[in-house]
Amino acid sequence: MGPLMNAISFPAKVKKDIGDAFLKKEKEPVFITCKSCGRRALKKDWQNSFYVCPVCGKYRSIGAYYRLSLILDPGTFYELNADLKAEDPMEFPEYRDKLDKQKKSTGLEEAAVTATGKIGGHKVTVIVLDSRFFMGSMSSIVGEKVTRAVEYATEKKMPLIIFSASGGARMQEGIYSLMQMAKTAAAIEEFNASGGLYISYLTHPTTGGVTASFASLGDITLAEPGALIGFAGPRVIEQTIHKKLPKGFQRSEYLESHGFVDKIVPRDQMRSTLIKLLELHGR
Repeated sequence: MGPLMNAISFPAKVKKDIGDAFLKKEKEPVFITCKSCGRRALKKDWQNSFYVCPVCGKYRSIGAYYRLSLILDPGTFYELNADLKAEDPMEFPEYRDKLDKQKKSTGLEEAAVTATGKIGGHKVTVIVLDSRFFMGSMSSIVGEKVTRAVEYATEKKMPLIIFSASGGARMQEGIYSLMQMAKTAAAIEEFNASGGLYISYLTHPTTGGVTASFASLGDITLAEPGALIGFAGPRVIEQTIHKKLPKGFQRSEYLESHGFVDKIVPRDQMRSTLIKLLELHGR
């Protein structure tokens, strides 16, 4: 569990399921097996390393509320638009049942969690996409939550931080999902016009419509090590152009070397790096 988890004042509903599958109290495993190297390590070692494999260093996805607990000052968390819930605008077959299962398994109402708080004493608006909920895909409600949070940051003149993790647009919502690309990008443009600081933090994976909209519009772009970042996946690109892509193509290290990412920031340096950036760009 993150060092700040116990100190943050989460709502009762959030405390029931903190939004991170690894933190469930019932029948907790003593060991966790890494899906990358296949090696087992004590759960406490995983916790101490912020769910980066203690053996091979592979990053494991973490929940939105857990990530917030790692960066926010104790007692400053306040969730925005928590009442917005995933919907079924096109009445897509079996979609509503799948939504109910996602909500039950993750404890979330949608793939995006938006909040305000302080990082190192600096007031910020933070948006986190949770890849455990339909791979963090962009739905009409995800777009609405992102847009409202950006507008809030614009109104309150607060720095904006977005942690992206997405498989792209949610196909069950069709054009309603695709429309969110333009809507969120327009909100970011208004935020930039107001002179606000936007830090975009890309995590694994950040693809599709999210990459093609708000995730790529940051003043400063950070990324976690080894994150897959791009519009279409490498297999799709290879099948389209009939060529073999360079090794590590679309990984954060490759993108940093080509100027798309400003800096790769390990998870244990996430909070300290954000504090430094907020201090450097503070008014």
